[in-house]
Amino acid sequence: MNHITEQHIQTFIAQAHRCGDARLMLCSSGNLSWRIGDKALVSGTGSWVPTLTADKVSICDIATGTPENGVRPSMESTFHLGVMRTRPDVNVVLHFQSEYATAVACMKDKPANFNVTAELPCHTGKEIAVVPYYRPGSPELAQSVIAAMQDHDSVLLTNHGQVVCGKDFDEVFEKAMFFEMACRIIIHTRMQYDTLTPEQIDDLETYVLGKKSK
Repeated sequence: MNHITEQHIQTFIAQAHRCGDARLMLCSSGNLSWRIGDKALVSGTGSWVPTLTADKVSICDIATGTPENGVRPSMESTFHLGVMRTRPDVNVVLHFQSEYATAVACMKDKPANFNVTAELPCHTGKEIAVVPYYRPGSPELAQSVIAAMQDHDSVLLTNHGQVVCGKDFDEVFEKAMFFEMACRIIIHTRMQYDTLTPEQIDDLETYVLGKKSK
């Protein structure tokens, strides 16, 4: 725990407030985690992420899930830490419940394809995994999210919310915002929308994502 500094805590709090200011979650909905070495900062159980305070930040051992500073982590910390254990490329996990994406999560007939604009395949992922409803905080939910995130960075939780992961706060925030934007488009078009074709997505990978990687 000695390598977790006050600056780490304040950075984590600022990023939590950023998500709240963007209305990615309300009150006590949602949770956030950040890998720092072999530890993770996790928003505390029952905390309000939009107004998170230092006394509600849990410092957890990633390998065991044990809180080391006396603050109980979010009940969803099992999948946060599980994703970090199985994906060394992931440093930040965000579980959120934004308005339009959560409405889509509650639809009977969910979209099979979310690629309504180029931002989705470029930033959020060509596919968004959908997992069935499990009780929040349950082992079944944690296992489903961990499994889905082995080959996806964005997951829709039926009748619950969303989870995105990435290498840093900016990448995760961007994924969440474009996830919400796509769902807003889907709802405002009353499910009468076009999606990019596989060829158009391949074209993006060649000319947009290829340039970004250089």
